[in-house]
Amino acid sequence: MVRHDPTVDAWFERYDNPQHDLVMAVRDAVLEADDRVTETIKWQAPTFAYRGNIASFFPKAKAHASLMFHRGAELPDPEGLLEGEGETSRVAKFADADDLERKRAALQGLVRAWIAARDAD
Repeated sequence: MVRHDPTVDAWFERYDNPQHDLVMAVRDAVLEADDRVTETIKWQAPTFAYRGNIASFFPKAKAHASLMFHRGAELPDPEGLLEGEGETSRVAKFADADDLERKRAALQGLVRAWIAARDAD
């Protein structure tokens, strides 16, 4: 069972966006990746963490759900889920529920790769 943080639940109660349900589904997919992943509100958005910040939602996106991996450039991405060319961050975008299901394994693989890297430090 996925554990939701009450402060994040409260944020979602106020979140008025056409992608609300999709963002909630991405949230659960991230939390389901590993029981050690936590969530909180940082930078006015839900943020996932494990020994550092993993990823945060970009809550203003209205055409898709957008999840920024803060240090995504460091993560192995064999499925090519992450977009961006910057030195540090990368973004995963999800168009709809079907797109999330197609990308779920890759998304959870990124979360697990972050955890493995932190555990190896």
